[in-house]
Amino acid sequence: MNCLGSKTHINPYSFYEPHLDVNEKFPPIEIFEFSDPGLRADPTKPHLLTSSVTKRHLSPCIGTELKGVQISQLGKEGLDELALFVAERKLVIFRDQDFKDIGPERQIEIARHFGPIQCHPTSANVKGYPEFHLVFRKTDLSDQANRTSWHTDVTYERQPPGTTFLFILRQPSLGGDTLFASQVEAYNRLSPEFQKRLQGLTAVHSGAVQADNAKRCGRPIRREAIETEHPLVRQHPVTGEKALFVNHGYTKRIVGFKPEESECLLKFLFDHISKGADFHVRATYEPGTVVVWDNRVTVHSATRDFPLDEDRLAVRLTPQAEIPIPA
Repeated sequence: MNCLGSKTHINPYSFYEPHLDVNEKFPPIEIFEFSDPGLRADPTKPHLLTSSVTKRHLSPCIGTELKGVQISQLGKEGLDELALFVAERKLVIFRDQDFKDIGPERQIEIARHFGPIQCHPTSANVKGYPEFHLVFRKTDLSDQANRTSWHTDVTYERQPPGTTFLFILRQPSLGGDTLFASQVEAYNRLSPEFQKRLQGLTAVHSGAVQADNAKRCGRPIRREAIETEHPLVRQHPVTGEKALFVNHGYTKRIVGFKPEESECLLKFLFDHISKGADFHVRATYEPGTVVVWDNRVTVHSATRDFPLDEDRLAVRLTPQAEIPIPA
């Protein structure tokens, strides 16, 4: 109570408020050895999928909702099984989690089980904890007809992310879901002859536009923007599945193609991915929801469909994985 007799509202998650320090600098990321924890997992997943867990698949090819298991209570074996399950299902939505209440050190410890955590070069983080990527969204359509933006996170990195975590701190009263699409199924839908023509091709993924936008908006540029070549089709190290590895956010051109040729092929692939509603799912959020997905085999987009006077604040932990394996 305050001196007027009314209750004072205390935000228990004020620790996670977005932090932007234009003087913060990071060194370049060094190449590291990586072995996916899913390779160690018991395929029956006895620690993750216990008898008390309820499981609901959202579609045949992507997305599963789990209830009755706490990520925070999983040991190393359970986290290995989580890596395998996410690789298989591409997206797993955990309900009724205590994850946002276990503190930053434990959150980071869990995420590091899946690889070194990427510290974002331009976006808001948490003061003293650059591993946290703050995702703040408002509904602003003043300069665009829509805000759908299919992407895979930070694919300009030499070793892009794998198993990725997101939890919501501030959710609008309505809307604010995330769309996901399976890049494995997008590849599978292509004809065998077309698949053959994609083999061996590489594309440039660039962080330059992201850095330019940060500079224009007065946000930090913590390390210099980089460009990296990755295969158009990659193979998952655990499942062996082949997946398209292009996204509208960061894939800029196909190596060895003339500009018109590259633009034509990339436009086809981007349209194919974005229009494939039969390999899309929508992740919805409730109090206690944690969304875990495999960035190697999915694309996603926020939906800014919520009321204009509301916003959305989420926290992402983004472990990096292997150098993409050409399919």
